[in-house]
Order: sequence, then structure tokens, then C-alpha cells
Amino acid sequence: MSCFLATFLLVLLATTENVVSCKKQIEVVEMAREGMLQAIMSWAQGFKVLNGPGLDSGSGGGAVTDCVKLYKEAEPRLARLVSNEKDEFSHDDAVTWLSGALASHISCLDGLAEKGLLLIEAQPAQNLTRVIREALAVYGAKSYRRGKRKVGRRPGLNNVGGLLASWDASTSKADIVVAQDGSGNYKTINEAVAALARLGQNRPERVVVYVKSGVYNEKVEIGRDLKNIMFVGDGIDKTIVTGNQNVHDGATTLNSATFGVSGDGFWARDMTFENTAGPQKHQAVALRVSSDLSVFYQCSFKGYQDTLLLHSLRQFYRNCQIYGTIDFIFGDASAVLQQCDIFVRKPMDHQSNMITAQGRDDPNTNTGISILNSRVMPAFDFRDVKGRFKSYLGRPWKKYSRTVFLKTDLDGLVDERGWKEWSGDFALSTLYYAEYMNTGIGASTGNRVKWPGFHVLSDINEANKFTVRNFIGGADWIPATGVPFWADL
Repeated sequence: MSCFLATFLLVLLATTENVVSCKKQIEVVEMAREGMLQAIMSWAQGFKVLNGPGLDSGSGGGAVTDCVKLYKEAEPRLARLVSNEKDEFSHDDAVTWLSGALASHISCLDGLAEKGLLLIEAQPAQNLTRVIREALAVYGAKSYRRGKRKVGRRPGLNNVGGLLASWDASTSKADIVVAQDGSGNYKTINEAVAALARLGQNRPERVVVYVKSGVYNEKVEIGRDLKNIMFVGDGIDKTIVTGNQNVHDGATTLNSATFGVSGDGFWARDMTFENTAGPQKHQAVALRVSSDLSVFYQCSFKGYQDTLLLHSLRQFYRNCQIYGTIDFIFGDASAVLQQCDIFVRKPMDHQSNMITAQGRDDPNTNTGISILNSRVMPAFDFRDVKGRFKSYLGRPWKKYSRTVFLKTDLDGLVDERGWKEWSGDFALSTLYYAEYMNTGIGASTGNRVKWPGFHVLSDINEANKFTVRNFIGGADWIPATGVPFWADL
């Protein structure tokens, strides 16, 4: 056989494999998309019919509403993956959006289980789980990878000149001003959000909402259609959004959030988001983020159990503060927290503290929590009593839970074992937990857990997988904010 013919056959074979690969990708994603559309129209909405119009959040209506909302947010991303606009997204985008679809589906099922609802149409739910996992497996297979990251166009993100970092209330101009004293366009945040929604496609590419100092007792939701919104306040503990909804009093974990964000490209700076329900009320979220390519800069998140819900998609936090007791940084996003202060608070007397509870539920998702160049320390109310309680870096909420602490200062409050089981030996061989070059009294790894999934890293190449550049592709989209960051270790 001539070299030319052999080369031709190899090229033909490679081309054929690529065509088959693309076809398989489209087929499985379309199946997942159809499953979500069916869920929206059929089994999720069916709960309302079966339970009647009087169903309230306490009896499970909130969980049903969550399901419909979650599927409506995830389905358009899957629709993009089966569209003809291939130049609009990269392979990383595809895996991220599929990971987000699975996170939304699992959140729906968790919410229903939280309320004790028997899944009436369990088979469609199982089918949807299966096809999303299959789609992730197809995209995750080596033969389907597309080499280096290709960044699609990000409308409204690349031409704002570092607005988030350069914002100055005395010189910068906001599109909307919220002020309780009447000196702005609106007195409440929700009035401003409603005004944004009314603008529709007439909104600027990047809308700036300036929220002046004050305590805003509001439940706020930035919907999926409100993209590229930027919130700025007057500083941590000056501009405060507060609430106290919680699971104990009838909310689901998801809808207990004081402030929820679903619109992509959300930026925030100089604000505090809190949930004051207290440790006795159990799950009570301060901030829930399901916004792709979102950035939080110089913000504070205060709560006890489940403070910060990194629900899904790519997120970056810089110079932020997070307060809590149990699982207070949790969810299934691809998230990097860099140069943040993590404050452990005093729990109830019978409780231990767990900083993280990452929710990765499939080995082909690209999700996890990466805590870099940060500090773990006791909050004011915990300083004098920290010796009475056990405090851990995290525990595995789901089977493939993934969390790393890199070059972070760990106070002596961290138990020598470092990590805590969720239940028995669940996930101990399938999780991925790692520590790399941490400092402080709590950083000693000599007596850490001996789980198969726990790693003390010594290889910088392994640790570099969890940096801003490699884990969330942040070097491609964070510079537009102007926020300082380290792309690598």
C-alpha cells in the first residue's frame, strides 16, 4: 500500500469518526433536552394537578416550583448544544452546561425528597438522569475531546473596560440606583429588578445597579433572562441584603436563598448577603448562584448552615468573606475562591462544623470547589470556644465530591483528621479531596484521614489542575471585570 493511500485512509477514518462522534453528541444531548421539556410540561407540573391549586411551599409546592424553574434554566443551554451555531461554544462550555443540567436535575430530586414527596412519575426522572449522564460520558470520552479551550463570543463581557474593579460611587455612573432614603430611582432592590425585566432587549449590554447603604430585607431573584447584570454596594456590612427563610420553617434549601442569581455573567461588589435564620433552623441559604461566568468581588456571605450555594456553572470569588457552621460552602458549580476569608461560627452544642459539602454526582462533570490562597479562621463568636467543637474542611455530599485547599492558611480549629465522613464509608473511595502547601496550625497532614480519595499533593502539576486558568478557564473571561486574580499557582 502506498504512503499516499495509507494516509488518505487514515484521514478518511478520522473524518468518519469525527462525524459519528458529533452525531452521537447531538443525539444524546437532544434526548436530554427532550427529557427536560417533558419534565417541565408533564411530571414536574403534574404535582400541581395532583395536589391541587392550594399546594403551598410547606407541603411541597416550593419543591415543585423549584423543579420547573431549574429545568427551564437548563434546557436553553442544551438547545444551544444541538443548534447549528458551533462556533458559539467550546468543548468546555458543553461539559459545563451538561454538568449544570445534571446539577439542576439532582437539585430537583433532592428538593422533592427533602419534602418527603413520593416521585409519582419516577421512571421519567430515572430516564432523564440516565441520558444526561450518557451525554456527559460522550463528551468526557477522550475520543470526543477537541484539544485546547476555544472561547466563544461573550456578548457584553469583553468591552466594558474592567468596570467591576474600577467602580467608584463618587465618579462612576450607574444605570439604576437603589436607595432607601428616596435619593435613587427605586427604594427596594426588587423594584429595580422588576424595572430591568421590563426593559427586555432594550437593556444596555452591561447594566449597573448601585445599591446604596442600608439593610434591605428582601428576597431577590435575578432570573435567567437578566444577563450581564452588575450589582455594586457601598461596602461589606454597609449594603446588606438580608432574609431568614429556612427549611425548618417550610422552604426548600434552594428557595431559602435570600438572594438568588440565574442570569449569566452576573457581577457583584461591595455587598453583604445574609440569612439570619440561625443554626437552630438548619438549612438557610444567604446566596444561591447558578450564573455562568459570574464574579463576586469584596462581598460577604453570612449564615450558619448552607450559607453559600455554589449551585452550578463557572464562578469566581475574590477577596470575599464567608461565614457559617455546617456545609456552608456547598453545591455543584465549578468554583474558585481566591484570597477569601472563611469564618467558622459557633454551631449548636451537639454539632460539628463542616466548611464544604461539594455535590459532584458524576465522574464526567467538571465541577468542584477550589479554595486558593485563602484563610480559614474562627469568627468572633467562635474564638474562645473553638476547642469545644470539632471542625472539618468538608464532607462528601455526593458520590464524586471534589474539593481542594491550596496554599491556604488553616487555623488550629481544623481537626487533625481534616475531613469528615457523610455517612459510613459513602464516597470515601470515589471522592477527590486534596491539600497542597497549606500553612498554619491546622495544616499538618500527619494525622489526616486515610481514605482512598484523599490526597496530600506534592506535585505542582497536579495542584495546577485547580487554578483559575485550568479549572474554570478564568483567564479568558475574568479580565473583563478588571478584578485582580492569579491565573496559576
